[in-house]
Amino acid sequence: MTSMIMRAKALLAVALSAAIIAVAAPAAAQEVPPDQLALARKYVELTDSAGVYEIALVDIGMGTLSQLTTQNPELAKEIDLAIGAVLETYQSRKGELLDQFARVYATRFTVEELQEIVTFYESPTGQKLASANTEVNSDLQAVLQVFTNNTRSEFYAKVRAELRAKGFDV
Repeated sequence: MTSMIMRAKALLAVALSAAIIAVAAPAAAQEVPPDQLALARKYVELTDSAGVYEIALVDIGMGTLSQLTTQNPELAKEIDLAIGAVLETYQSRKGELLDQFARVYATRFTVEELQEIVTFYESPTGQKLASANTEVNSDLQAVLQVFTNNTRSEFYAKVRAELRAKGFDV
């Protein structure tokens, strides 16, 4: 069961990577004026309250730890130390990811739009929104999950009723 979950996570990671490359490739190919890119980067920095880069690295580290300790349980301490050492080497690379994020925004918004966005996120309300986004998104996901769970069986029953009304035995 655990290996199935790990394989599913690996497949999900590959699919997400492909999707990110597909989305980012057109953005990277476009030439973006430096002032537009700078505004986009400022927006990314203003809204990164969740620490996307750090969360991604921790997730990668935990996945590596799980995989390697499953295969080599006798090396658990050494694996943990090695992961810590490798994580340290990634500390200075956060800017690379944020630059890529900024490029995506810079290709989708004009300088004027980016300036309006940055101005909003520099305001007290924008700062409140940025700091609350993680919790709000978590709450929204919970609401969506309840809706999905409640609607799924109702939807299924209505489709069956529709088919029965047309004479199908389902």
